[in-house]
Amino acid sequence: MKLGVCYYPEHWSENNWETDAKEMHTAGISIVRIAEFAWAKMEPEEGKYTWDWLDRSVDTLASAGHQIVLCTPTAAPPAWMIEAHPDILPVDEDGRRRRFGSRRHYCPNNKTYHEYSKRIAEAMAKRYGNHSAVIGWQIDNEFGCYFARCYCDICTKEFQHWLQRKYASLDELNERWGTIFWSQTYDKWSQIEPYNLTVAEPNPSHVLDYYRFASDSWASYQQIQIDALRESIPSAQFVTHNIIASQTTIDYHDLARDLDFVAWDSYPTGYAEMGSQDIYAPDEQVPAYAHDTGDPLLIGFFHSLTRGLKQAPYWIMEQQTGAINWSLYNTGVRPGALRLWAWQAAASGAEATVFFRWKASRFGLEQHHAGLRNHDGSTDTGYDDLLTIKSERDKLDDFIAQPLQTDIGILLDYSTLWALEMQPHRKDFAYLKHLFVFYRACKALGLEPDIISPQADLSHYKILLAPSAFLADEALAQTLTDFTSQGGNLMLGARSGFKDLHNVVTEEPLPGALRDLAGARVAKWHALPPKVSYSLQSEIADFEPDVTFWAEALEPAAGTRSLANYSTAPFDGLAAITEKTHGNGKVIYCGIYPRLAQAVVLMRHLAASHAIPVLDIPSGLAVFQRGTKLLAMNFTEEPIAFSTKSGEYSISARNFTIITE
Repeated sequence: MKLGVCYYPEHWSENNWETDAKEMHTAGISIVRIAEFAWAKMEPEEGKYTWDWLDRSVDTLASAGHQIVLCTPTAAPPAWMIEAHPDILPVDEDGRRRRFGSRRHYCPNNKTYHEYSKRIAEAMAKRYGNHSAVIGWQIDNEFGCYFARCYCDICTKEFQHWLQRKYASLDELNERWGTIFWSQTYDKWSQIEPYNLTVAEPNPSHVLDYYRFASDSWASYQQIQIDALRESIPSAQFVTHNIIASQTTIDYHDLARDLDFVAWDSYPTGYAEMGSQDIYAPDEQVPAYAHDTGDPLLIGFFHSLTRGLKQAPYWIMEQQTGAINWSLYNTGVRPGALRLWAWQAAASGAEATVFFRWKASRFGLEQHHAGLRNHDGSTDTGYDDLLTIKSERDKLDDFIAQPLQTDIGILLDYSTLWALEMQPHRKDFAYLKHLFVFYRACKALGLEPDIISPQADLSHYKILLAPSAFLADEALAQTLTDFTSQGGNLMLGARSGFKDLHNVVTEEPLPGALRDLAGARVAKWHALPPKVSYSLQSEIADFEPDVTFWAEALEPAAGTRSLANYSTAPFDGLAAITEKTHGNGKVIYCGIYPRLAQAVVLMRHLAASHAIPVLDIPSGLAVFQRGTKLLAMNFTEEPIAFSTKSGEYSISARNFTIITE
């Protein structure tokens, strides 16, 4: 496990650099990330580069024994550029041109900005590409943060070009989008504008394509910088980007494709305070954890998502070190929290943890955002935790020496996420919430899933979960058919196959393109309001006998058996969950939106069919397995009892134990 830190030499007197560099090294830091927001200092006026300060900074860090990650500074274009080219500024969904004065203030389709971005990336690569201490590059910073979809005139034209590349003709577009509805038929490409500012809700097919276009715009913009860097840097230097894994406005599978690996920025207390409502169901009790450790299930979900983008190890490029400044309460962080986060990251497959930041900022937006050291240079709580992590490095490296076993894949499709976001039908039917129920069910049984694209390599998974395959076509059906034919077990969730890839409801009986694979027809479906439930009976042991939130009545085809039937009106006698043997594998269609306890029982049933061993993980505990060792982590304020085949254990509060099975 590599340890790093984010450092901003331009924020501090040069008199501090050497001391900072040496103290970082003493604390166990070996990687330093710099320059992500320093464009105005690198190029104070157009074409005039001032590299001397950055040269000295790189050399100072290198002399102290550090490896360096350099960032292209394109997340913060300087004032002189905006003054000369105000059309670089983005236009928001309300049609307002945003102003200079913060960060991420640019349109990703602006050709002028493309040239400036290419130029600074090329200049940096030529200057530092052969420096022996530079090991890699981070492009920009947190695509999608604050702003992801621009609605300017440039984007309008680029959207029209994007559509012309996608559709053979306007007739095809009109057919695919169903523009005959409300007389929206187009006879010129120039008539198609962004979906915003319509009087009533816009065509969901139009919106979905604009979301895809906006996401593609970021991937294309990133590629400009990848290409510019690759022309001058050696192949040994990596190129990455630091995503915000909780953001859903960009298809990160596309963004990750041409990166060497993916990094993400982890802020556990902020995500717990502000993200729980986005991922837990509204009627669920969010588990109780210590107020300053965050939610290990939520953070674990994002670890699995990031790992799944390339089905490979990843980095934490920004790891919270103390109080943050952008959440609801911005709680202080007590000793032990950073230690838990670092161990969880390593156990989840992170190869490096880069702490944000070395010193707390004295100015700008992040003055209340903690670092490893305080504004005056004195050590903060996170620094003491860093020393603890340093002392445990051998133990940590020994634990992660064995590979991470992931037998289960959970499908994440961003187009489906967007389609359900715009038409959830039932309040709070959210794609990530549905996925998260099954992720939590896996973790409750000690199983580690990858969260992956439908286009990912599925060959090594034994179980595949598709909780909401809402958009489906024959290609997806064939992919899933191949998976089950080769012995995999598949679970399809409620609302699967409802629409085609253009966000139009299928003409086929539900679940549409997936009906033959599922071996059942959705005869009826009901969204259930609060306090309404339908009763059922199940042959699966311990399955809670009622359905809330969403219910589908299934008619099994010949050869498909029912695992659960409704026992009262209005779906009396119809199936709720079915199972069909398909090739060497099985397909379960789960026509209900399960509560956590029901999802756990379903996962236990699926695991048993593949003889995958499971554990019973108490609430508040996060457990990871590497080889014969278990890492049991307690994120609560009280000891937790934990039983394994090797014995009974008590995991103390805000601590962990390594157990050998």
